Amino acid sequence: MSTVAAQPVTLTVNGEAKTVDVYPMARLLDVLRNDLQLTGTKEGCGEGECGACSVLLNGELVNSCLVPVLQADGASICTIEGLAQQEQLHPVQQSFLQRGGAQCGICTPGMVLASVQLLSKHPQPTLEQVREGLAGNLCRCTGYQRIFEAVQKSLAGQEKA
Repeated sequence: MSTVAAQPVTLTVNGEAKTVDVYPMARLLDVLRNDLQLTGTKEGCGEGECGACSVLLNGELVNSCLVPVLQADGASICTIEGLAQQEQLHPVQQSFLQRGGAQCGICTPGMVLASVQLLSKHPQPTLEQVREGLAGNLCRCTGYQRIFEAVQKSLAGQEKA
């Protein structure tokens, strides 16, 4: 029986280099939440079905509950904590707040990050593009309409009231 020892893994998280000693197959979600104390990333299902744990890994949206941390070694990761700049919310966060796109908060970090990625590809998305872009994220509270409005109204980072 072999044992795997913890080893150093270096990540750039929200613009800051971090090195943590972790087991290589530890979930990225657990390393973010437990080792780096970035608790904005939520665990919903633990199976990659709900999107609550979504983060941007080298600019691509991933379910952090499915990513072994070793796979992220050397990668750039953006979590919900990395979107706001000082005291200024990201325009997508502001739009979610203004339009009631968040209720219980479990899905919100993943929804916001999925929206940021969607808007980077489609700055003025159609409703169909929004639906497709957020298809991997489940919400049990809002009925989605306010979320879709928040994404469309954020206009790729230029919130219009």
